[in-house]
Amino acid sequence: MTTMYDADSQELITKAAEELKKIPEIKPPEWAPFVKTGMHKERPPVKDDWWYSRTASVLRAVYRLGPVGVSKLRAKYGGKKNRGHKKEHFYKGSGNILRKALQQLEKAGFVKFAEKGVHKGRIVTPKGKSFLDRIASQIQGTNQKQEPKALEKAEIKHEVAEIKPEQKAVKKAEEKQQ
Repeated sequence: MTTMYDADSQELITKAAEELKKIPEIKPPEWAPFVKTGMHKERPPVKDDWWYSRTASVLRAVYRLGPVGVSKLRAKYGGKKNRGHKKEHFYKGSGNILRKALQQLEKAGFVKFAEKGVHKGRIVTPKGKSFLDRIASQIQGTNQKQEPKALEKAEIKHEVAEIKPEQKAVKKAEEKQQ
């Protein structure tokens, strides 16, 4: 069975973002086109549908990191701020974006709040796991379909490489006879 860990993370996030666009509970807030994703950023995101990519990334992060809260996700999505000639400092990512994304994922039924021992935060639900694993299996399926073609091309190149030395030997033999 293919899981989220078997697929390429960038492909998984882009495909999951496309699927999240179809879910009515997940939609960008009205302020989303104007906001930066953290204090360390200089400009807002360039992509118009960045909200879905971030939400898919948050869903993947919750799946990976177990019970996780907004604070830990802020540290994950943070980065170094360019402060001119001064030293760079690490700043956390935007908490409001992550909070709203988690709330929307919770409303859609992909994550829920849980406590595991001393750890508390949001974990992925079985619906969320199956959502990501289904997308990962689709990605793996398309990759497996492409691999035999690549093997055929490699075999053809190998055969061509084998033919060329033989042809050279034949040409040299013909030249010597003349």
